[in-house]
Order: sequence, then structure tokens, then C-alpha cells
Amino acid sequence: METAEGRPAVAATLRALSAALGGPEGLWVKESSARNLRHRDFLAPRAALRAAFSGGQVPPDVIAAVTSASGPGALRVRGCQQTGAGLAVQLRRPEAFRQLLGPPPATQPPPAARPGQEPGQEAVVLHYPALRRPAALAPRHLRPVLLADHLAQLLRAQGVSAHLVPAVSEQGSLEVLRQLRVEWPCGGAASPDAVSALKQALSRCPYAAACEPGAASLPEDVVCKVHLKSFIQQQGLAGYDPNLDVLLVTEGKLRSLAELQQAVLQCTAEGQGSRCSVVHVVSCEEEFQQQQMDLLWRILDPGAHTASQKHLVCGPVKVTNPSFPIGADQYFQLRKRQMYDASVMKYGELAHDEAWTEVIDTLTVAAIRFELLSTAHRSQLTLDLEASSISTKGTKSGAFVMYNCARLATLFDTYQRAVEQGTYPPLPPASTLNFSCLREEGEWLLLFNYLLPFPEVLQQAAQLPAPSKGLRITANTEAVCKFLIQLSMDFSSYYNRVHILGEPFPHLFDQMFARLQLLGAVRDVFHHALATLHLPPLSQI
Repeated sequence: METAEGRPAVAATLRALSAALGGPEGLWVKESSARNLRHRDFLAPRAALRAAFSGGQVPPDVIAAVTSASGPGALRVRGCQQTGAGLAVQLRRPEAFRQLLGPPPATQPPPAARPGQEPGQEAVVLHYPALRRPAALAPRHLRPVLLADHLAQLLRAQGVSAHLVPAVSEQGSLEVLRQLRVEWPCGGAASPDAVSALKQALSRCPYAAACEPGAASLPEDVVCKVHLKSFIQQQGLAGYDPNLDVLLVTEGKLRSLAELQQAVLQCTAEGQGSRCSVVHVVSCEEEFQQQQMDLLWRILDPGAHTASQKHLVCGPVKVTNPSFPIGADQYFQLRKRQMYDASVMKYGELAHDEAWTEVIDTLTVAAIRFELLSTAHRSQLTLDLEASSISTKGTKSGAFVMYNCARLATLFDTYQRAVEQGTYPPLPPASTLNFSCLREEGEWLLLFNYLLPFPEVLQQAAQLPAPSKGLRITANTEAVCKFLIQLSMDFSSYYNRVHILGEPFPHLFDQMFARLQLLGAVRDVFHHALATLHLPPLSQI
């Protein structure tokens, strides 16, 4: 019964197919290309079958079991046959459309724990130390800050409390963050009492030396020095830079740790005693300094939150064609000017009104966010400052994604006006729609590759797995941008090929209504995904 099963999911369907085949869960492959989806939806490859069955031949009773595979959240199988490529499965597609586009189940099962989620972990502190710097931000600083901002939104969408640290006070940095629609805390400072407590801990620390006030061997702003290498060796810690040795501890470093401590306390209080995970989001140039601070915090404040610190390291950002060193604000203004020029080329001279100013600002933020977040965070990123790198036409840009989101808004605005004029009837309730009308291959592509896996894409993008070794973790922070780019390409192809609002003849309404229901769900996916990037959907371009 659909009511008991809840929303269908890729993982649940793979589990049901694996159980029916009697093999490991990783044996099945979900198809995604239009070419393969013409013939099958899932495949157990021939090589895997040879390892599981004598001669690679699947017995008839096993094929029958796969055909009747079922389980909570699993899509139902229409047919299963052995082919030259392997064991091919095709789903009951009209039923899948109905399950995903029809009315929601009367009762929903309780949400499952996120894969990789540690028991009781409901709070995360995301720390980007470079925001404490008094100097203006450079383009390379935007990659970690946008990544942390995006990751915070993804975690919150999964019900995890996420806190961004440090609070920013430098006005130039605040203005850049505001332009990029980054919701980062501002103002505030570490409690003097917390700093004082850390100084007292230092005075008792066996790894600290020359802590006496006014010690002649130390610079004026240094409180003391701490032997990090001795601590690493005695604790048997792995993964730290071998060049770590003696750290000169300043008042500023203690204030930074005090602010982190306060964020952890706030997280723990909000989570009602839950564990709080600390993730340092840093560029590769800042990694060494953050390892120093990691160790100092472990020494002065031993506990679960300091022992489980994670480091999410961003690769280098290379800026090409700079005529002079460029700051983050100049980078934003350059991209804004390029986006305006590209829009004039596409649409003609633009009105200088508030609406178009907002459109250009949003397209600029989208261009920058996709430029900085579409690449895996550990890889090098190249920023080309030439005007040719910004376009409203390129299929891999943030502007292209926003353009297709606006096309959907225009479609539904046009339909609504036609309803008000009496050209079309209103969209009927989802329970009455005939989804067997959806037979165009682009329609199944949109449902199977985007509507079905979207919750799992968000879930996987928010995972913060424990390091396999050392301190570094790897997160799928590029997943949402890549998902939106691919969705935009497939939606654009379908929309250019298929006429949604046809002639107002009653015998054509069933198909039009089913397509509008499908595209309404696609629009919702766009909106929810863009919200994790702090990008509002555009109603016009």
C-alpha cells in the first residue's frame, strides 16, 4: 500500500532489488542517460552476475522474485529480463508518476537517520577563521565562506542545528557577504571571562613555557609558547603536519578559541545535550595555522568536541588575467558589470529600474556561487576574469539555471492568466490526474533523474563523514550545483521540444494537466535547491 510506504526513493528501490536478487546492495546500477532509459531503469551488470550465479545465468525463480520486488519506499517493477548488458529492470512508470506527483500519503513514516549520522549529533559549528582578518577579502576567501554558508543551509534542511563562526565585524567583509547574500553572524566578541579561563588553563598547562607576565624572551603580544610537537607525540595523534612544533600563543588566538567554545556551548544548549561537531572550513593556505589552533584547543579544553574536530580543506583558487590584484568586492563588481553586458546582448537595452537591478544582482550572485561551488572543494579552481567567461547562454553557469527557473515561472504565470480569461480550466486535484499521458522520454527523465532522487541528493550533500585517516574530511558540496545544472539542461531540452500549453481543446486537457503537475514539481525542486544557495527564484529574465 502506498499509504504505508511513504515517498518512493532510489535507495529503497535498490535495497528491494538487491534483496530479491540475493546479492549485495552495490550490485545494481540506476540508469540516468536518455539512451539507456529507453530500455531499462536499473541494471545488474553482466560482470556482477557472473560472480553471483553459475555462468552468469540468473535462474527463472530469481527473475520472478526481482519482478515482484517490494518494500517500504520501493518503486514497483514492470518487467525484468536478462540481456547482453546484464539483468535489466523496467519500472511501472505510470504508477511511479502517480506516487511522486499525486497526493501525498495519508500517513508518513518517521524520518530515517541520515546516513553517516552519529547517534545524538544534531548540531554543527562551521568555522572559517579567515573572516577574523582585518584586511579586505580576496576572491580566494570567497570559496570557503560560500561553501560554509551552503553547507549550513544543507544541514538545516536535514534538521541539524548549524552555527557559523566567527561573528564578522570588519565593515568591508560584511558588505561583500551582504552582496553575495551570505547570512553570516556579525558583531559580537568573545567573553572576557572565557578568555581569562583559557589563560588560567595555560598557566597550568604542562606543554606551555615562559608564561610569566612580561617574559623577556617573548614578543609583547605573546602570552606564552606551547610545545605542540610534544603534545602530538605523547597523545599519539596522527594526520598533523610534521612541521608543527612551537606555537606562540597571543591574546587574539585565545579570543578565537573562546568564541569557538561559546558557539559549542550554544549548540549544545539548543540540542538539549546533544553532541556538537566542529568543522573548520579552510583554504589550503590556511590549513597549517588551523592545525595549530586545533591542537591548542585540544590542550586547553580537552573533551569530545575538541577531540573530534574535522578539517574541510578547499583547494587553491587561481585567478587568471588579473591586470592588478583584485579584492572580493572588485570581483563582485566586475562580474556584475559582465552580467549586465551579457544580458544587454541577449535581451537588448535594459530598463534601469529596481526590478532589473534586482535581476542583475541575483544573476551575478548565481554566477559567482556556481563558479566557486560547482567544483569539488578539494580541487584547484581557476577564476577567469575575462568577460567571455560570463554568459547567459552557457549551460554550466548559474545564469543558465536561473534562466530556466524563470521560464517555469513564466509558464505558470501564462497558464494562470489563461485560466482567469477562461481559456483553460483550473488544474484539477492531483488525485484525479491521468499520469499515463506522460509518455515523452523527457518526462520520465525529469521524474527519474531529478524528482525521485532529489531528497537523497540533499541528504548526501549534507553528510560530514569522519576522516578515513588524519584530520581532513571530504564533503559533496558540489552536488547541488551540479544537480541544478544537469536539471536545467534536461528541462531546457524538454521545454524546447514539447509544447505544454496547447490548443484549448478538452481532449488535450488530460495531457496538459499531467505535464503541468510534473513541471510544478520540477519548479519546487528548483526553488528548494536554490534556497540552499540563498538564491531566490526569478519570475522574469
